[in-house]
Amino acid sequence: MVKTAAPPRPAPTGADGRTRGRVARLLLERGPSTAAGLGQALGLTPAAIRRHLDALVAAGTVATKETRTYGGRGRGRPARTYAVTEAGRAAFPHAYDDVAVQALRFLRETGGAAALGQFAAARVSVVEERYRESLADVRAERRPEALAEMLSSDGYAASASVWSVGEDPTGAQPSGTQLCQHHCPVQHVAEEFPQLCAAETAFISRLLGTHVQRLATIAHGDGVCTTFVPAATASRTAPAGRTTS
Repeated sequence: MVKTAAPPRPAPTGADGRTRGRVARLLLERGPSTAAGLGQALGLTPAAIRRHLDALVAAGTVATKETRTYGGRGRGRPARTYAVTEAGRAAFPHAYDDVAVQALRFLRETGGAAALGQFAAARVSVVEERYRESLADVRAERRPEALAEMLSSDGYAASASVWSVGEDPTGAQPSGTQLCQHHCPVQHVAEEFPQLCAAETAFISRLLGTHVQRLATIAHGDGVCTTFVPAATASRTAPAGRTTS
C-alpha cells in the first residue's frame, strides 16, 4: 500500500504538450537545472522556456527553488532552478508492474502456489499490524468506516456504506456494511495472481473480527473492489447510506 501525491493536471495536447514533455524529460535526465540551461539545450528562447516552465509548475509536475551562485568576485546572487516533482515522475512510464509479475511467476515456478500464498500473507502483515493498533480503541460497529479511512490514506480511495434490511422492500438483503475500494495500486499484478486479493480479504476479516464476503474486485474487471461486512460488525442502528470517503 502506498501513499500517493496529488496527481498532476492533464498534459496539454499539440505542440505545447510535446514541448513541455521534452522539458520535463530533460529535467528528469539532468536533475535540477536553470531556465537558461534548459532553453539552450532545447533551442528555445528565454520567453518560450519560461512560459513552458511556468505551465509545468502550475500543473504540479515541476517545482522551483532558489540556490546561490557566485561570480568571479565571490558575490552571491540567487538563481532559480527547476526539478521534476514526485507527481511529475509518476507521469513517466514505469516497469514496476512488469518486474513484480516476473518475480511472482518465478516464485510460482520454484515454490508453487503455497509460496505465493505465503508471500501475499507476508505482504499485508506489516500493514495489518499498523491498522490493528489504530483500530484497537474503535467500537466494533465503527470499524468498517475507520478501516475505510485508513485504506484511503494509503491510496485505496475507500468508502464504507451502512444500510439495513429496511432499505430492501423484499427483505432479501441482510443488513451490514459495504466496504468499497475505488482504486487498486496492484491491479495489474493481481489480475494474474488472485492470491493478493485473497490475502487482502482475509486481512479485512481479521481486522474487523468477522467473516466478510468479497463481492467484486477491480482485478477481475469490476469497477470497484466491494467487500460485504455482515451486521455482526456493522451497526444495525447506524443511519442508512452513511458514507465515509
